[in-house]
Amino acid sequence: MAGRLAVSASSRLLEIMRKWYYNAAGFNKPGLLRDNTMYENEDVKEAIRRLPENLYNDRMFRIKRENYYLEPHLKEVIRERKEREEWEKK
Repeated sequence: MAGRLAVSASSRLLEIMRKWYYNAAGFNKPGLLRDNTMYENEDVKEAIRRLPENLYNDRMFRIKRENYYLEPHLKEVIRERKEREEWEKK
């Protein structure tokens, strides 16, 4: 009986940890898949080119939706870079 309770408690703890890790991973928040967060080297670009049209369109939709959150920060980074380049020209 005691062994059965320990297994039950440990499986509940494992499930809690699994859910925590899934949510902490971050890419599930905007609906991105793990493969949408990969660095796009030449091999990844070729694999993307070979995707069926429906998977490619779904991927692009997820990425464009995510860019909405990134865009204000990206504009600020670009503005700062241009400002730095102008300063270094002087």
